[in-house]
Amino acid sequence: MSEQARLAAARDALRIRLEAVVGSGPIPRLDEALTHPSFANEKRERNYQRLEFLGDAVLGLCVSEMLSIAYPEADEGQLTRMRSALVNGEALAAWARRLELGACVAFGRGATLGTEREQTKVLADATEALLAAVYEARGLEGARSLVREAFGELLAKAAALSMLDPKSELQQRVQAVGQSAPTYRVIDVRGAPHDQAFEVEVLVGDHPMARGEGRSKRLAERAAALAALELLGGEQGKQ
Repeated sequence: MSEQARLAAARDALRIRLEAVVGSGPIPRLDEALTHPSFANEKRERNYQRLEFLGDAVLGLCVSEMLSIAYPEADEGQLTRMRSALVNGEALAAWARRLELGACVAFGRGATLGTEREQTKVLADATEALLAAVYEARGLEGARSLVREAFGELLAKAAALSMLDPKSELQQRVQAVGQSAPTYRVIDVRGAPHDQAFEVEVLVGDHPMARGEGRSKRLAERAAALAALELLGGEQGKQ
């Protein structure tokens, strides 16, 4: 199968998945939303950068609405931190990978096709552009539906994700009951050197508490600390 045919098949599959979420009908700027600047420069076509600019604003609005409804007692500062925890490149890229969005992006010959498709920034940018294309085709309600699909599961964890420093919080919690400070160790590293995924385990003393994953060691440690805090919260609730 040629690259053009493969790309067309991937985009057709994406259209079907999108229509199941936002409703049937054409999305006129979908191909533009899935065109990397390297391809546009070679073919003299539009790329996703202008749509990305619009999509960033639409995403911020939709997530702000969701958080305001889900957390009616939260103040402005809390809502801002929760939005920042949800709307970031890592979260966007994670959803793009579930959607297999990378396979739908057209790259120029100069791009390294084996790696560019999985780069976090590329996936995050294309996701924002895709959201803008849906917004233009289906309006705000269509955009809301797509954002709910992307971030609905994370919404319930927004308060925990918004903590400024979960590692410090975990350290304070365990030391308050006389235990030693947590330590972290890398369990696994996957992916190409420029776009790795880390799995980290957090221990208190010699006892493993929880694990977390992230696109950097720091993010994986943070995820492990959050998982440990959730576990501690659940154990306290049972007492």
